[in-house]
Amino acid sequence: MKVCTDSCLFGAWINEWIKLTKPNIIKALDIGAGTGLLSLMLAQNYAFEIDAVEIDTSAFNQAKQNIESTNWKNQIKIHHTSLQDFIPSKKYDFIFSNPPFYENDLKSIDSLKNLAKHDSGLSLENLISFIDKNLSDNGFAALLLPFHRKKYIEELLKDFSFSIVTQTLVKQSTNHDHFRTMILFSKQTAVQQENEINIYEERNIYSNEFLHLLKAYYLHL
Repeated sequence: MKVCTDSCLFGAWINEWIKLTKPNIIKALDIGAGTGLLSLMLAQNYAFEIDAVEIDTSAFNQAKQNIESTNWKNQIKIHHTSLQDFIPSKKYDFIFSNPPFYENDLKSIDSLKNLAKHDSGLSLENLISFIDKNLSDNGFAALLLPFHRKKYIEELLKDFSFSIVTQTLVKQSTNHDHFRTMILFSKQTAVQQENEINIYEERNIYSNEFLHLLKAYYLHL
């Protein structure tokens, strides 16, 4: 599986928020772990336990291999199951996900690509419902979504009585439209903050904001 720039940005964005906010996290959950990237980005900075759930066999095997080859193999537990069949033993203080939701977009004839990029296995409403049931009272959750789902997720979170803490809209560059939104929410009352970030200032030149977030993770920045 490829590691996407926006996934790396999301992981760095989560890390920066935890660093600045210092929430009390004892146990976290990664939904749709993929290669294990997000779990590993968090584990190298924070000592809390992480459960990671991945339904796809190939992705699970790759994530397991990636995790077991690191110093954080005892901190992250990878589960090969669907979210619908995953029954946590306790509630989580932090839940994060780069979910495969491109509802109503064109679908590939490749069923594995459909499962990875679309909501064939899990709807966004199902995901928020799971978070609602399994997030601790003082916990937080974060999602990376396509920008066109922004209004929908905002209304959905409102339906489940979640408050948006912060939301960052992502552009490829100053000359592009928004294409992703990174959103963090909780059950606690919050004053929503919203900002934006450009990955590039111009062709092949990363923005200062992107460099600030990713310099600890990219080898050649």
